[in-house]
Amino acid sequence: MTSDTFHTRVAYAENALRQLFDATPLQLNEHLSARYGARIFLKREDLTPVRSYKIRGAFNFMRKRIEEGAATREFVCASAGNHAQGFAFACRHFGLKGRVFMPVTTPQQKIDKTRIFGGSAVEIELTGDFFDDCYAAAKAYAQSSGAAMVPPFDHEDIIEGQASVAREIVAQLGGSAPDMVVMPVGGGGLSSGIARFFGGGDDAPTLRFVEPAGAPSLHTSLTAGQLVRLPQLDGFVDGAAVAEIGAIPFETLRRFRPNDVVLVPEGRLCQTMLEMLNIEGIVVEPAGALALDALKDIQDEIAGKTVVCVVSGGNFDFERLPDVKERALRAEGLKKYFILRLPQRPGALRDFLHLLGPDDDVARFEYLKKSARDFGSILLGLETKHPEAFPALYERLDAAGFVYQDITDNRIMADLLI
Repeated sequence: MTSDTFHTRVAYAENALRQLFDATPLQLNEHLSARYGARIFLKREDLTPVRSYKIRGAFNFMRKRIEEGAATREFVCASAGNHAQGFAFACRHFGLKGRVFMPVTTPQQKIDKTRIFGGSAVEIELTGDFFDDCYAAAKAYAQSSGAAMVPPFDHEDIIEGQASVAREIVAQLGGSAPDMVVMPVGGGGLSSGIARFFGGGDDAPTLRFVEPAGAPSLHTSLTAGQLVRLPQLDGFVDGAAVAEIGAIPFETLRRFRPNDVVLVPEGRLCQTMLEMLNIEGIVVEPAGALALDALKDIQDEIAGKTVVCVVSGGNFDFERLPDVKERALRAEGLKKYFILRLPQRPGALRDFLHLLGPDDDVARFEYLKKSARDFGSILLGLETKHPEAFPALYERLDAAGFVYQDITDNRIMADLLI
């Protein structure tokens, strides 16, 4: 496929999308621009009708099947998130029957939103505990019923639809490309679409791809020089936590270097989510904050430049907010967890409390072994206002002879006890 053909297809896809919504805003963000000494624009994909870019690819895939005169009038997908919602919206728009397979563990909020977007056009089936289970069920249903399977990222038509983001960016900048585009990577539909649209010429913008540190599928594959399936991943950034990037997207992205991929720690990402909410009033899901957080790692590259960050989605369930705050505090070094060995004698607790500083706060205090004769093991959570308070506390605890273990970064212990 030539570049001209791809650009023509993307143009057609973007024009067709105007049936559903206007181009999403490209907003100059004064807060981030001042911080990094650059012109930072946010491409607000969180402002599509389904609050993510996924609607672009799903709509384009269905539109092309209809224009090709496909016999099927039913479509099917497997998703527990943004793809399902974009799929449902497109089904209702076209008046087509749709079936969404979701894991049984899908939060009710996501199920309800998919039902709202799809209305009577879409049926939802909950099956399996994990995505792979429902994906297999969706494929089996498609094969037995003749329904068309709408993939989340690994298809040319999906990639073309997602690439409409890049075409809108150029138009919104007056016909010119920015100096740099920073974008999240999950399965690779969006990132490969943007990369193919801009190409690799001398006038092309620099591209930076961003993955969660706990799910570095593109980075790992680029390092290996071939597709690699991650044996395990951290699913916190659910919109970008993919065990293996798509085969078609990888063919486009394999020309990049591992250093072109920024890996963002999940805890630090939570700080950015809270910052955008508290300072800018922008609600972003974890994947939607990836490009914004990556600016911290590339700030030396962007000074004085025009940079576009793709905010990929804003489907955030506020029931997750306590977890986001918790992760942010731990990442900033403002909250830690300990196993404290406390003597079983009168006044021992008072002695310990007297060692705390004026800004130290006991957030959790739980006896783990209540029948101990001489010592009791306590799960202790402490919050403070300044990270340097903890080294000073350690010195006071050591001088007083208290035995303790910091388990904040011990994943096994933390998962079991916290």
